[in-house]
Amino acid sequence: MAKSGPIIPRTGIGIDVHAFAPENEPRELWLGGLHWEGERGLAGHSDGDPVAHAAADALFSAAGVGDLGTHFGTGRSELAGASGVTLLAEAAKIVRAEGFEIGNIAIQFVGNRPKFGPRREESQAVLSSAAGAPVSVSATTSDGLGFTGRGEGISAMATALVYRTI
Repeated sequence: MAKSGPIIPRTGIGIDVHAFAPENEPRELWLGGLHWEGERGLAGHSDGDPVAHAAADALFSAAGVGDLGTHFGTGRSELAGASGVTLLAEAAKIVRAEGFEIGNIAIQFVGNRPKFGPRREESQAVLSSAAGAPVSVSATTSDGLGFTGRGEGISAMATALVYRTI
């Protein structure tokens, strides 16, 4: 019987940034896999959800298989308006097809709004279901500094842990 080596986890990082859509081109806000009724939406090729996008990018980074642009670039017209949850689920499938399992994903977004705390568990459940693994989400402001502090957009940073299964 062959001796198997230790399971070595791999980590990845993902960052995504979206500006708020112009006032004269309103969009719905999708953040953390959730629709935020009455909030100004973000500009982007898909739904503009930086939380879900950063999570997908962190998975790709951890597995060493490119990034969002590699797999879902703007040249793919079928993905225009796609849900961040759909992209995260597809990213998880790609990573698993490359022989990895997902340990977890942790995401923090930076923005003045919306108030995230009351919907944190709902967001985590939606994203965890899409990834097929535990996802945690936290939020912070930037104390009025930078584009997020000025209310011009939202950024998100994510880390992912994966491990080889084959």
